[in-house]
Amino acid sequence: MTTLLMDSAASSLTVVIPCYNEADRLNEAPLLAFLDGCLAASLLFVDDGSTDATADRLAAIAAARPARIDVLSLRPNGGKAEAVRRGMQTALGRGAGLVGYLDADLSTPPGELLRLRAAFERPAIEAVLGSRVALLGTDIERSAVRHYLGRVFATVAAAILHARVYDTQCGAKLFRASPALQAALATPFLSRWAFDVELLGRLLTGGEGVPALPITAVMEVPLTTWHDVKGSKLSPVAMARSLADLGRIGVDVAGRRRRSRSR
Repeated sequence: MTTLLMDSAASSLTVVIPCYNEADRLNEAPLLAFLDGCLAASLLFVDDGSTDATADRLAAIAAARPARIDVLSLRPNGGKAEAVRRGMQTALGRGAGLVGYLDADLSTPPGELLRLRAAFERPAIEAVLGSRVALLGTDIERSAVRHYLGRVFATVAAAILHARVYDTQCGAKLFRASPALQAALATPFLSRWAFDVELLGRLLTGGEGVPALPITAVMEVPLTTWHDVKGSKLSPVAMARSLADLGRIGVDVAGRRRRSRSR
């Protein structure tokens, strides 16, 4: 893995990894290799009220790179959305120039984050989304059920966001630290699983005293590798519930858009 350096104050990157009962699936080797290849990066694990041995596993992983790996423990379990939100707020509070999140199962290999990070060399880019597109030459393995449910989800999400986004739910995203991002993270999300759409909606509609990001500030980067991992907590039932959550999110984003226009 080659080292990637950026010549800006935003070069520091913190990757938030939410964890709930992940003791049997945590694999530190790819994460440590990522840190060795990205010298300005750090990891912030968020233990979201785990009841297994996750806390012990995270402590052992953090001990391998104590200056660059930290653990935030939350009690009780609040769900993935809140774990990601609290983790990103903590990272921003510690001065990260770029902050993002990655699923603990590493369905997206950590090395893919280097490609997402490179997109910030364009100064106008504020958010970079990993996108699971099964193109020739890529290694994208996704179950048919999740793929087709995902296409329905993405179609509805694109209508809510007024944006031609292909994949809102890939668990690999990076954001530039900004007042817009801080405002978007200020309050809890409505949905435990569809929070990615909420976060983008908040960024694209702005807030009190915070201008909306233009859609041109958001970029999708097709992943070269992504694999479904056994034991995923996002079951087809949870995906169906997330689709239902989109109704509430749509109402919320529409309200934010109206308020933005009236300011």
